[in-house]
Order: sequence, then structure tokens, then C-alpha cells
Amino acid sequence: MAVTAGRRFVAVSKAARFVVDCAGMLQRPASCASGTLTMTSWLTRFRSSWLLPAVLSTTAGAVDVIGFLALGGLFTAHITGNVVIVAAHYVTGGFSQIGPLLAVPVFMAVLGLVTLASDAIVRTGMSPLRPLLLLQTALLIGFLGLGVGFGRFPDANSSMAVLAGMFGVAAMATQNVLVKVALKGAPSTAVMTTNITQLTVDLATLARSRRNPDELAQAGRRARMTLPCIIGFVVGCAAGAALEVKFSLWALVLPVALAVIAIPLGETQE
Repeated sequence: MAVTAGRRFVAVSKAARFVVDCAGMLQRPASCASGTLTMTSWLTRFRSSWLLPAVLSTTAGAVDVIGFLALGGLFTAHITGNVVIVAAHYVTGGFSQIGPLLAVPVFMAVLGLVTLASDAIVRTGMSPLRPLLLLQTALLIGFLGLGVGFGRFPDANSSMAVLAGMFGVAAMATQNVLVKVALKGAPSTAVMTTNITQLTVDLATLARSRRNPDELAQAGRRARMTLPCIIGFVVGCAAGAALEVKFSLWALVLPVALAVIAIPLGETQE
């Protein structure tokens, strides 16, 4: 009995030391298993394939569905939906929502400004990824602060409701720019029509398996990047909808938390 207890104590001690060593890897290049793989390098390899785009896709899905449910049908990430709403309401003469009308020009304006800012950052020799992730997080915090501070919006056309929605639109515009300029080769994190189309084409290419090996390898890499983004967006939509129904705009805590998680992932990218 004493021998067994002693062995268990030794095992627990080793496990505790293992955890402590792993926790210290961000500050020192210690080993966690083989003596060569640091936490930073592990995160870099893990994230470099699909993790950061998947987190951003989950963020976009959550923000989009929360804005849609809480702000009278406003799409913050899916600007195509706002164009459809504006056109349909204009033609039928029943347009009464300010948010979708402003979302398109605000989205375009933020796209332009963030792109110019990104170019300026690149000219200094820095990567724009971390600054854009920080900007997106700040805008989502603003969206959360206005939503929580002014409560549920019974009138989606109220000035505070529209302002809150534009913070969400600006955050998603920033995310679209950062994917384009700082995550070269990554799939879209907000446009699932494009992603589903690309995934289907790639899977069909792989199913034929008689193509050029290089073409098959490229299709496989794209599919491994695109599928997590699609899954992440769907998960974000489902989670965001469930949280919004129960907690109203407090549900925006989810995308804010995801945006915060994306920042260190962006650092490993750099």
C-alpha cells in the first residue's frame, strides 16, 4: 500500500512539473516532451494551417447573427444581405430601416481607410496583422459596450441602435481587410458562398484523383483550410443565436473573446 501510494505521488509530481514546464515555455525555450518543441513553435505550426482563419470565421458568424437578431435584420458581416434588403424595400416602397441602408457605405468606407492604414504600416516594415486584429477587437468592444449600455433596442432605427450596428459593420470590414492583406492564401472568413463553392470544387477534384499531383495537392491544402472556416462560421452562428436569445446583446461577449484569442494567434503568424 505504501509503495503504491509512493508511486502515485511520484507520478503526480512528474505531471505537475510537466505542466509547469509547459506553462513557462512562452518565456523560455524549454522542452515539453522531446526537448526541442517549444510552445511558440507548436502554436505556430498548429495555427499556420487553419486555426486563425477558423477563429475569425467563428467571430464573423457570431457577430452577424447577433446583429441580425438584435438590430432588426442588420447584417454586419454579410453585406450582400443588406444590399438585398435595401433593394427589396426600395422597390416595394416599404423601406423603413436605417441600419441596412448605412451598412453598405460604412462598410466600404472602413474598407478603404483600413486598407490605406495597412499600406502605411507595411511601408514601415511591419506586418499589419496585429494592428488590425487589435482594431477589430476595439470595434467589437465598442459594439458590446453600446449594446449592453443601452440595453435591448425595441426600435432598430434609434440613433444608438444604428451607431452600435455600425461598430459591428466596421469590425467586420476590418476583418475582411486583414484576411486579404495579412493572411495571403487564406479563405474568406465571412463569405461562405465563396468558401462552399471552393470546397465543393476541391472535393470534386480530389474525388477524380486523376489530375496532376500538384493540382491535387493544392486542392487538398485548400480544402483543409476552407472546411474549418465553414464549420467555424456555422458554429459561430449557432452559438451567437442561442446566446442572443437568452442574453440579448450580452451575447457579444463571445465574439469579443474570440477576437482577443485571435491576437496571440496573429503574433505566432508574424
